[in-house]
Amino acid sequence: MYKTLRWILFLFDPEKVHYFSMNALHVTLKIPGLRAIWKHYHVINDTRLKRTVFGLTFDNPVGLAAGFDKNASMFNDLALCGFGFIEIGTVTPLGQPGNEKPRLFRLKKDKAIINRMGFNNSGASEVVRNLKKRKTKILIGGNIGKNKLTSNEDAVSDYEKCFDALFPFVDYFVVNVSSPNTPNLRELQEKEPLTKLLLTIKNKNLSTGSKKPILLKIAPDLTNEQLDDIVEIVTEVGIDGVIATNTTISRDGLVTPPTVLDSIGAGGISGKPLTKRSTEVIRYLKERSAGAFPIIGVGGIHSPADAIEKLDAGADLIQLYTGFIYEGPGLVRKINKELLKRES
Repeated sequence: MYKTLRWILFLFDPEKVHYFSMNALHVTLKIPGLRAIWKHYHVINDTRLKRTVFGLTFDNPVGLAAGFDKNASMFNDLALCGFGFIEIGTVTPLGQPGNEKPRLFRLKKDKAIINRMGFNNSGASEVVRNLKKRKTKILIGGNIGKNKLTSNEDAVSDYEKCFDALFPFVDYFVVNVSSPNTPNLRELQEKEPLTKLLLTIKNKNLSTGSKKPILLKIAPDLTNEQLDDIVEIVTEVGIDGVIATNTTISRDGLVTPPTVLDSIGAGGISGKPLTKRSTEVIRYLKERSAGAFPIIGVGGIHSPADAIEKLDAGADLIQLYTGFIYEGPGLVRKINKELLKRES
């Protein structure tokens, strides 16, 4: 059924379809009785799926990655799709429109998406207003970044502002320095600026008296030497984990013709082309760190087999994004059912 619906939805602009689909789900779940039916077909409640990671207990290990619910306006409905956690954002201190449209493109032959959204979001204050409408007990992560016009020299201040604003309303934080769509942002992954940023956020976290887990989201395009630096920084600073990985700027191995890719232009790729590389990064981090910190694996998960591959490589939890779009909400249930088979 979803494949037929997807065929229709994929006839239209990806960004418009995203908001249309979420609005349609919201309206549908308001119809008496349908909320319970939807929940019955998508949510699996089984204690064998529970995972305790960085001090938090997740109902199941399948989460929704940041970028899907940028403004925390959809998480109450998305929680009924069977996820164990949802990550909102990326949130910046001030609202910003992001890059010019069109900025979201499907590569159907590759089961992939190219995006150059540019941290479009309503800003921390509006996101907080939405988080205050929380009706679900699902764990919520806050993915934070800097505004486009903020220089890298002043970036730490932007992350602090987001941390302060979201702290009472999210269960964990993700420091995002790995999006390819904000100019020079990835330079913050270098050893010196990244150490400074993470130390600042960690110290601010400690000063609250009720600290929350802090994770770092990294790019799949880092070299092994850079990944070694990540392992060193994460262990020395003492943050709680890593999310591997964000989108890639690589165009290697794509089926989509180069002429089509040239017409689309810049942006990060997510989906099946990222499956292998993200798993490689997870495995490398787990082995080099000797399991010193938890890893959330994300990138190219379109099937239960993809999910299990990430977990077997060393991921403690996983997240979906593009796979959720291509395969539909039933993917979450399929993964959790397969995980239960492994438990039996």
